[in-house]
Amino acid sequence: MVESVRLTEDAVVILDQRLLPGEEKYLRLTSAAEMVEAIRTLAVRGAPAIGVAAAFALAQEARRLSRLAPDEFLGRLRQAASALRSARPTAVNLAWAVDRVMGRIEGSAARASLSPGEMADLMREEALAIYRENREMDMRICRHALEVIPDGARILTHCNAGPLATAGYGTALGAVIHAHQQGRRVSVWVDETRPLLQGARLTAWELEKAGVPYRVITDNMAGYLMSRGEVDLVLVGADRIAANGDVANKIGTYGLAVLARYHGVPFYVAAPRSTLDLTLRSGAEIVIEEREEQEVLTVLGQRVTPAGARARNPAFDVTPASLVSAIITDEGVLRPPLDRALARLAPPAGPGAGVPQAAGVTAGAIAGQGEKEGTSHA
Repeated sequence: MVESVRLTEDAVVILDQRLLPGEEKYLRLTSAAEMVEAIRTLAVRGAPAIGVAAAFALAQEARRLSRLAPDEFLGRLRQAASALRSARPTAVNLAWAVDRVMGRIEGSAARASLSPGEMADLMREEALAIYRENREMDMRICRHALEVIPDGARILTHCNAGPLATAGYGTALGAVIHAHQQGRRVSVWVDETRPLLQGARLTAWELEKAGVPYRVITDNMAGYLMSRGEVDLVLVGADRIAANGDVANKIGTYGLAVLARYHGVPFYVAAPRSTLDLTLRSGAEIVIEEREEQEVLTVLGQRVTPAGARARNPAFDVTPASLVSAIITDEGVLRPPLDRALARLAPPAGPGAGVPQAAGVTAGAIAGQGEKEGTSHA
């Protein structure tokens, strides 16, 4: 499994995804400011992964500042948390993870008796708990996804939702790799995912390493393949899911969902509970990140448009719940009505929240949980 983010004694180490697939280079980040820049420039990306990375960075920042006086320590940490939280606005995992790590020391009656070093230790403990939970949730998603991935499935995916994007096993792409490892004969149509080609650069790279058959297609080929009956299901990740089941994901996802509905192709979303934002009634309330227009005007840094050209660059779009066949979570496969199914879930809330079962749980144990209304278990 690709290790995209890890915490050492004195740094957060990330695999620089901007350089893939040409170069595998790891960066050592020793401050929250360096992590903010890494998140903004997509050196680390993917909703769960940036949550883990930010949690690690905040814990490392606390350790770095632990020799300060308590009031200055807390003031500097709050500034770092605010900067990390705002590095990218759409993926809810980022703010969720930062708030969990800060929550370990904020509002605590015992805080007055703790030294900065002791608070830093508690924050590091919480960040590592988020990392472990993330991996456990990923594995549960992969197992539950077997319910919707039949043998021989030709799967179309968009952007990247593998280990690179989650700091774990992956969600949508992790499920495909897991199905392959379980002996199911799956193959993948990989949308290149303009403007930054996360599919062509990252998803294809991960599938190559995993030995899963795949072909890269341009984003505008999906409808053609569906019309010829060459796509059995669409499986994507998510950056934020509202209470009614609307899903924010990489720009272009909404168009795929419309095409899938027209052609009668199931459209599935795979995401951990940390991606839920049940405070939002619908996707209309999700803030969509607008990135620099230069990303659209160039391809891998090479200008492909006239000098005077302008562009729009929304990084995400929102797929209405009515177009989603099911959402695959670590708690099971949620089927419509999605608002009712989601209402019974909540993000891991910390400190030390954990998930209902450990990563080593067997598929038989999962199946033994039975079914709830709106939720089915593989």
